[in-house]
Amino acid sequence: MVKTFLFSFIIGLGFSTYAQKIDHTSSFREIKSSSYFRFNYDNDYFASADRNYTQGYQLELVLPFLEKNPANFLFLQPKNNELIYGLALEHIGFTPDDYASREIQVGDRPFAAAIMLKSFLVAKDTVNSSRLVSALSLGIIGPGAFGGEMQRSIHEATGNKIPYGWRNQIKNDLVLNYQLGYEKQLFRYADFFSLQGHSEINLGTLFTNASIGANATLGIINNGFSSVKNKNKFEVYAFAQPLIKFIGYDASLQGGLFNHDSVYTISSHDVERLTGHFYFGLIVKTKTLYFEYTRTTATPDFEGGDVANWGGIKVGFTF
Repeated sequence: MVKTFLFSFIIGLGFSTYAQKIDHTSSFREIKSSSYFRFNYDNDYFASADRNYTQGYQLELVLPFLEKNPANFLFLQPKNNELIYGLALEHIGFTPDDYASREIQVGDRPFAAAIMLKSFLVAKDTVNSSRLVSALSLGIIGPGAFGGEMQRSIHEATGNKIPYGWRNQIKNDLVLNYQLGYEKQLFRYADFFSLQGHSEINLGTLFTNASIGANATLGIINNGFSSVKNKNKFEVYAFAQPLIKFIGYDASLQGGLFNHDSVYTISSHDVERLTGHFYFGLIVKTKTLYFEYTRTTATPDFEGGDVANWGGIKVGFTF
């Protein structure tokens, strides 16, 4: 299992990934710079599992030059806000429990993978201590995302079971998703504790949902809603983020919105319309570096499904 993780991590550096699972815009994950790169990686290896949301990657880039991105006209840009422009290349993969079987795993989730390019804008209101995130993702779900080839190559190289079930995966379809999120600081005590409320809506062909929740940080922290330079040159803090999500459509379970040729999907009446998610972890920052370790637990996405657990790491640097 360790060899699988190490090899998949190395392979992941050369692939892109999808980020509905990979949150990179919350205030407690802020890198206070207009130019930075961050690599985000999720894997259920961290939770000693190999099913449901099995792994995801994201290559995130923020640059002032991206202000010229033509997609920005679709985003909310309030006046007198600090604006950060970015791009991300993203990929996610899902598997059922018996991924080695050639047969359809009826009653379990389908194989699915998606890959897309994401444009995003973060507007920070330093007066009212709030953040507004707008994002647009364009890509593909299905064999064109190469999820099966990636997992097979990893398992062949590490001597693990070969995942033959990818022939039953969700078929190719368009991914076009729009995200809008709002975060507001509710309470802050010096540089030791902060509490924020959070809400988000996603509309599109991959995920249509809405969520509401909160996040809190405890440790040595700077103010993620301030425009001034960081008071603390070194930060280390724990975070916790509970969310409730209301599900409208999930193509990783139900198949693409336009292509209905998938051999196996979860029917609409079996999709859980209300799910819970709990994220917690530790973040370490210096003036130029960012490190994070995260664990996640999520309630089942469909009737008869299991609780999903995974972990993640994030590594970033400014330039």
